[in-house]
Amino acid sequence: MPLNHPVQPIIGEAPVFLEMLEHVSRAAPLNKPVLVVGERGTGKELIASRLHFLSRRWEQPLVKVNCAALTESILESELFGHEAGAFTGAVKAHIGHFERADGGTLVLDELATISLRMQEKILRVIEYGELQRVGGTETLSVDVRIAGSTNSDLQALVADGRFREDLLDRLAFDVITIPPLRERTEDVLPLAYAFAMNMVSELQLPFFPGFSARASSSLLRHDWPGNVRELKNAVERSVYRLPDKTQQISKVAFDPFDSPFRLRDPGSRTATKGSGEIVRPRHVLPVDLTQRMRELERELVAAALERSRFNQRVAANLLGLSYHQLRGKIRKHELDTRDPNSSLPDPA
Repeated sequence: MPLNHPVQPIIGEAPVFLEMLEHVSRAAPLNKPVLVVGERGTGKELIASRLHFLSRRWEQPLVKVNCAALTESILESELFGHEAGAFTGAVKAHIGHFERADGGTLVLDELATISLRMQEKILRVIEYGELQRVGGTETLSVDVRIAGSTNSDLQALVADGRFREDLLDRLAFDVITIPPLRERTEDVLPLAYAFAMNMVSELQLPFFPGFSARASSSLLRHDWPGNVRELKNAVERSVYRLPDKTQQISKVAFDPFDSPFRLRDPGSRTATKGSGEIVRPRHVLPVDLTQRMRELERELVAAALERSRFNQRVAANLLGLSYHQLRGKIRKHELDTRDPNSSLPDPA
């Protein structure tokens, strides 16, 4: 493979992530359509690009289109092209994305937003490799591999009549599912350091002083609903906001809206009254606080073990505990430390 091969470096050592990358490597050489699915911010476009650059088509065009950003009429023109005079303003012929991607790969991002009529036209290209430009009569042949990406449940959309079942059958020759960041706890800190170093370079700082133990623990405990994109934003925001660039980051700026003066939804139960009094949710009282705290501690330790796939050192970091403190709480609550999905011995 040439040194200037355009495959972007991907950071990740979590078993579920490496398994997904192996899936990509197996699917890449095929000339079949592939779906890349995952939650927002997981890097679907990056994986779709990797499919292209690891394929035999890697020297041919890679064309990407965000289907959600275009109206149906504009999307039709962008995908299939149009002839001069096809509609008002079409003063000259326009080559569409399918023609531009001939011999290469066309990535259809936000696939679930495409209308049923457009889905039918795309299906024809997949089945026969033929299309007509808008306003044209000539049938054109193209050789395009399609990689679709979405964060929607396409099978549910088929059941609701909002996505064509025959198109899904064609597109889903194979489906690559990207695991969310919360299932890749081992990758959080390596990714955070990589994003921090990129931001340090952008700011032209001499070095990155690193994250404090408290900040590292908070990164590991966060649930990351926005996945890798959210992590990238949080880390870069924390680096640039750091008052003393020679000191470690001690607090991660997770929420850009965080402020004592932030706006509140008037209907929120935590909204302020006119007097400034905070309206807080009610609790059922009386309660045995000691027992409730014990139950909560047990639930959190069990959740951390499950989240870390029973790697006790990772679980300890998730809880902001030392390894020995975690072991003590496991004994206290008589928790099972064996992974029910693994035949391997206790990872402790």
